[in-house]
Amino acid sequence: MKALKPLVMSGKEVLPVIEGGKGIAVSTGKSSGAWAAAGGIGTFSAVNADSYDENGNLVPVEYAGKTRGDRHQELIAYGIRGGIAQAQIAHEMRNGEGRLHMNVLWEMGGAEPILHGVLEGAKGLIHGVTCGAGMPYKISQIAAQYGVHYYPIVSSARAFRALWLRAYKKIPEWLGGVVYEDPWRAGGHNGLSNSEDPLVPEDPFPRVAALREFMNSVGLNDVPIIMAGGVWFLRDFEDWIDNPEVAPVAFQFGTRPLLTQESEISAEWKQRLTGLQNGDVSLHKFSPTGFYSSAVRNDFLEDLHQRSDRQVRYSRTAEADLHVGIPLGRRGRPIYVREDDADKVRAWLEAGYTEGMPTPDETMVFVTPDSALTIKKDQIDCMGCLSQCQFSNWEQHEGTTGKRADPRSFCIQKTLQNIAHGASVENELMFAGHNAYKFGEDPFYANGNIPTVKELVDRIMTGD
Repeated sequence: MKALKPLVMSGKEVLPVIEGGKGIAVSTGKSSGAWAAAGGIGTFSAVNADSYDENGNLVPVEYAGKTRGDRHQELIAYGIRGGIAQAQIAHEMRNGEGRLHMNVLWEMGGAEPILHGVLEGAKGLIHGVTCGAGMPYKISQIAAQYGVHYYPIVSSARAFRALWLRAYKKIPEWLGGVVYEDPWRAGGHNGLSNSEDPLVPEDPFPRVAALREFMNSVGLNDVPIIMAGGVWFLRDFEDWIDNPEVAPVAFQFGTRPLLTQESEISAEWKQRLTGLQNGDVSLHKFSPTGFYSSAVRNDFLEDLHQRSDRQVRYSRTAEADLHVGIPLGRRGRPIYVREDDADKVRAWLEAGYTEGMPTPDETMVFVTPDSALTIKKDQIDCMGCLSQCQFSNWEQHEGTTGKRADPRSFCIQKTLQNIAHGASVENELMFAGHNAYKFGEDPFYANGNIPTVKELVDRIMTGD
């Protein structure tokens, strides 16, 4: 394979291979520090990162606040403490090698105070900030304030153009690189626009070439583009290396670092990764963020699919096309549905899905009484982990989106905390990139081999 040459990134010459940040509490200081020690760029997640007490014990994330606003402030405090803790761990592990970045989501709750808190509390330990999930206009200003480089995550040249013209052109000297995250192949939340078909993946090269063309037009010829999402073997991208249509280019790996010795996900999670088949990772839109996201099709995701399938248009009063009355609840108050839907609703009720939950779209989904109680409790317990949440109707500035809470979604903070701390991978949201099935095909992982981060980086640099 053509040699992948080092690049100067975040102020130092490094291997142009980057560990992608994965929250909540998945990309830790231990993993990112080891990646930097191997000569690349390690990225820890500052999205609800773990923190520890004076004895090194994990601090449980528990909320005492009576209101969502109170719990939101607790979440911010946890986030700052955890981000600083992970930065310190990573700094010690990297032994002065590589570079260390932190990853945040612009649409996470308290993004700005958490960024300020971590960068101030871990001053000198962090060299760059990657930020996506939204349009992070202010990230350039915040990064420059602390003397660190910023790396916006985009999925199109159009998105970066908007960021550049509105904000980044004022502070170009701290732009360390632009992460192009393929919206069809990346794990976690994806940046698909309304004009793109989620079922028809596009070739990333023309999209990245368009990004490079715009960057060059505004004098960013030497600023690297970081290809992310769907990167497994570097040999698949050999034609990109030193290609003036896209170069200089670096490569980000989000899924492969999950299966290393330093990765702190559970043994069950690692084992599940090795058994995935092509197609087991699906793109869905159940996330309370409103974004598409990619996750393993497990019992958790299947329940969300089935919940949305048990959905009909309804009215509280008889209307022209909604005129068949179906009694619900203890009092038997009717809802009115289409004649074509009436038998479906009766069958769901007979099967035990006796609780009808209204959605913001003038539809109703049918769930079991236990499921309804869980959904309602999760909505009440909201701690504002997103800037705005469709599931609970939280909005961090106004307190509410003004819309009905959506029972077709879920509490993302709860499930990601659960899976990060040992809960069954079948019953929680399990993010993964669409190439995760390659764990089972790649001979590097044969016979249950779980490499160290250093072994993985060395392997990647060979092209495999």
